[in-house]
Amino acid sequence: MYRLYTHNDLDGVSCGILGRLAFGREIDIRYNSVQGLDLQIARVLERDLSEDELWITDLSVNKENEARLDAFYQNQGKITLLDHHKTALHFNDYKWGQITVEYEDGRLAAATSLYYEHLLERGFIKRSDAVDEFVELVRQWDTWEWDKNQTMDAKRLNDLFFMLSIDEFEERMVKRLQENEHFAFDEFEQKLLEMEETKIERYIRRKRRELVQTFIGDYCVGIVHAESYHSELGNDLGKDSPHLDYIAILNVGSKKMSFRTIHDDIDVSDIAGYYGGGGHAKAAGSTLTEEAYDSFVAKPFTIEPLRLDAFRNHYNLKHSKNGSLYINHEDHHFFIYPVDEEEWVLEQNDEQIQTFGSFEEAERELKRNHLAWLARDERYVQFIAQNVIRRKQLNAYANSLTFIRDNTSDTEQTFPH
Repeated sequence: MYRLYTHNDLDGVSCGILGRLAFGREIDIRYNSVQGLDLQIARVLERDLSEDELWITDLSVNKENEARLDAFYQNQGKITLLDHHKTALHFNDYKWGQITVEYEDGRLAAATSLYYEHLLERGFIKRSDAVDEFVELVRQWDTWEWDKNQTMDAKRLNDLFFMLSIDEFEERMVKRLQENEHFAFDEFEQKLLEMEETKIERYIRRKRRELVQTFIGDYCVGIVHAESYHSELGNDLGKDSPHLDYIAILNVGSKKMSFRTIHDDIDVSDIAGYYGGGGHAKAAGSTLTEEAYDSFVAKPFTIEPLRLDAFRNHYNLKHSKNGSLYINHEDHHFFIYPVDEEEWVLEQNDEQIQTFGSFEEAERELKRNHLAWLARDERYVQFIAQNVIRRKQLNAYANSLTFIRDNTSDTEQTFPH
């Protein structure tokens, strides 16, 4: 008997689809949450597994089960743990652990791609174009390479996964991969996906207005409460607000947190690991512990959501040579303007704060530490008009002083105190 214990997300379930293609009904597949795996493994190891082969994919076990699995292996048990998360690298110390985060060609690994290669090497499954294409879509989605490569079918595959039950998705994919030379969505699925994309866009627009910002440790964090579309939400919010180091997406009901970042120098798996979770450098998750609740929910509760930058402006634009106007909740105004291509000045209420080497650096400072947003055109025009009037008044005053000086003899150039 073959047994597969895997994650209940797209990458994990796709391992189950490969197992079904390879073994049909001769494999027992169990889909687990991160928290549920250890209970399943503890139970199965109590059975007589002398004739069974056991795989664990896309998940890793706790210390107790780690020791149990090693004892099982040492007692001639057949076990392979395949994973691609950095937090699981220590399993490579065991002969039954095969952890690969990145391939030699620079591609990031996924559990599905690792399990596919494992089954191919052992002759359990035959290679086909359809399966190759399916596995690559899953890999790109799970590693987030689809966003860089704009492989939209990878995102659509994950959308479809969440629209169906796991059983229905597995059945559909197994049949399609068995019967077709290439992988593609059918007409009904395409219509469903079009409707889902519209729904996701509306959901993200609503959640943008609920995003709050705070510092947690050394990081400037965007926090939003959401039950769905964590990957899309984290990616879009991160792109909208690149001054944020990462996005924390909270689901208090399920007591879970997701972390997403668009920055190469931020590793959210370390942040998740601090709270007992794990994942990838740009996408990770953990349970909502009491400490995390205090930092991400209780303390930021009174913070007002971030205001969106004005997006229909014609005059007040970012990178403008005439300057860009920002305002914040205290109604302070901030002005970023260039002296030349390599020097940008940031002013607060007409007083210079600092100079920067680029507009992006100035805006990052402004948004991280002053919670300001790009003002609408009406406010910008009013600001510019007021500054023009003030400059005219100053110029007129300067000209009057010059006139007095030029028309007064040296002995008469005394001014009243």
